[in-house]
Amino acid sequence: MFKNLLFLVLLQQFYKKIKMLTVSNLSVQFGKRILFDEVNTTFTQGNCYGIIGANGAGKSTFMKIIAGEMDPTSGRVILEPGKRMSVLDQNHNLFDEHTVLETVLMGNKVLHAIKTEMDALYADYTDENANRIGELQLQFDEMNGWNAESDAATMLSNLEIGAEHHYTLMNEMDGKLKVRVLLAQALFGNPDVLIMDEPTNDLDFETIGWLENFLANYDNTVLVVSHDRHFLDAVCTHVSDIDFGKITHYSGNYTFWYESSQLAARQKAQQNKKAEEKKAELEEFIRRFSANVAKSKQATSRKKMIEKLNLDEIKPSSRRYPAIIFDVEREAGDQILNIQNLSASVDGEVLFKGVDLNMAKGDKIVVFSKDSRATTAFYEILNKQQTPDSGTFDWGITTTQSYLPVDNHEFFDGVDLNLVDWLRQWVKTEEERDEVYVRGFLGKMIFSGEEALKKCNVLSGGEKVRCMLSRMMMIRANVLMLDEPTNHLDLESITAFNNSLSNFKGSVLFTTHDHEFAQTVGNRILELTPNGAIDRYMTFDEYLEDEKIKELRLKMYS
Repeated sequence: MFKNLLFLVLLQQFYKKIKMLTVSNLSVQFGKRILFDEVNTTFTQGNCYGIIGANGAGKSTFMKIIAGEMDPTSGRVILEPGKRMSVLDQNHNLFDEHTVLETVLMGNKVLHAIKTEMDALYADYTDENANRIGELQLQFDEMNGWNAESDAATMLSNLEIGAEHHYTLMNEMDGKLKVRVLLAQALFGNPDVLIMDEPTNDLDFETIGWLENFLANYDNTVLVVSHDRHFLDAVCTHVSDIDFGKITHYSGNYTFWYESSQLAARQKAQQNKKAEEKKAELEEFIRRFSANVAKSKQATSRKKMIEKLNLDEIKPSSRRYPAIIFDVEREAGDQILNIQNLSASVDGEVLFKGVDLNMAKGDKIVVFSKDSRATTAFYEILNKQQTPDSGTFDWGITTTQSYLPVDNHEFFDGVDLNLVDWLRQWVKTEEERDEVYVRGFLGKMIFSGEEALKKCNVLSGGEKVRCMLSRMMMIRANVLMLDEPTNHLDLESITAFNNSLSNFKGSVLFTTHDHEFAQTVGNRILELTPNGAIDRYMTFDEYLEDEKIKELRLKMYS
């Protein structure tokens, strides 16, 4: 009796120590490679943790282990008793045989299991199972089950999936709409812990904005992996950095982590600066950052993040950032590009029509459309790789152009060259052919030492994009065209790329799903629609928030 009582007391004390989610002595090893080494950490209620780390650090592996989809080599993950975890499903075809509404309801597995059992018992009703039905009804009522369908329908409507789709089978849904249904499934029923790996993939800016607001005001625990810095800044109260096989939590969002770690790195190099001066500089940085957040639209929901900013947490990062520097061989004149009445279609479907544009020196234009085929066709036409249905375009005589296509396979497929020889294809002088010179461009993109001799046909997606950027830097054009340039890049490369384009002295046409990229680089918006184009000199946020433009956009896509 005494032993049982002692066991219960110890068990209660153990559970009291458990936070919402606890990781205990977690290790993961693949062959000789140690990905995680004795990780101990906790994730507490009311916080949103942005899981960051260099490519290959183990972000997705960690999320799969947390979600119970993969076993660690040793250690365990403990969810607080009685709490429910929900995971954004990455398998878009898993629920193909279910209707949209049922797929969302299945997000709350316990509630769905109770309803399924109740329906089966009702279908085969007997006096013997009446008691069981009563028990289930009580549980169903306590979980607000009678309102579940209307709650699921509301969630779908918020994600712009109308009632006409609610009883459609998932295998009949458009791929991008499927993503929204799975998002609704993950969010349904207010889970205690929400696990999301790249939740903004395939979402438009409006849906991402809705999700940002939803999570910024979410009272439970969220773990998220994302390459979208605007999204991380909008939702995160903490950044969880995976580095050297460990996970370290830092208070604040991604921008705070990045800027503070950069400041700490600069201070580390300043040997002559006094400790008091460094501390004062860090304190001033926190004050400035907090003041900027307080002015933002989401200030109320992000107040808890500001209150937790901690001077002692600010440390230099071990991250390597590529040195992306776009120089120009010659400065362009005032006339950059003139487009008249440009139109394009595919298989009889109009992508855009009647586009007129006079691009001036210094313009950095966000080329934007709800249909990605339209923006890609636009770039292909400007690079003479596709013929327009109508219209003309003329480049200024002082311009030189460089293009980063969304699909770069033709630069690598079937090409049996190492990276040095691959990049040599774009040199202009004998001096530039020198291996030391070429390696300099590759080194800026973190291809150092033996990596510069890798074969270009075995590269990852991110490595290919970094090679393409090395090529663009070598060309030194004064007009850059970029179709989804952040695809496959890690946060470090995206941040360096973003900073470089902001400082670029030439002109840019670019399309991106990265909100921060669009907002901080662009000074003009060109939206391509089947009924014409919208052209405005303004920032991306101003464009999305302008009520008159919202009305015009609805009309142009109708």
